[in-house]
Amino acid sequence: MTTFLSNAFSINMLERANQRVHFVPASVEEARAHLSWSDGFTCAIGHADTAAVVASDLDLPLEACRVDVQLRAGDILVAAQYRGPRLPEGATTLPVGAAIEYWVTYIQERD
Repeated sequence: MTTFLSNAFSINMLERANQRVHFVPASVEEARAHLSWSDGFTCAIGHADTAAVVASDLDLPLEACRVDVQLRAGDILVAAQYRGPRLPEGATTLPVGAAIEYWVTYIQERD
């Protein structure tokens, strides 16, 4: 099982078409717990400003990393969905009126 942290989910991340995806909304604390329960996680947030804002929100050290994510059965992806105005250059905190919604995404084989 691999755990990923990303700021997006794409169907292209699925290894196969016969996988089932479950999205469960999570609080900041639940998202942080999922990441800390794993034996390490892969940060797949590709933009430095977005990674900085998510790092600040989760109170975790993160660096931007552009990687291709291939999700297999048993993998978990914690999605940090940013909602708000475009982030200003160099942002490290959320602008007024913005929020990050966390979703724990479970990948399973379909029956």
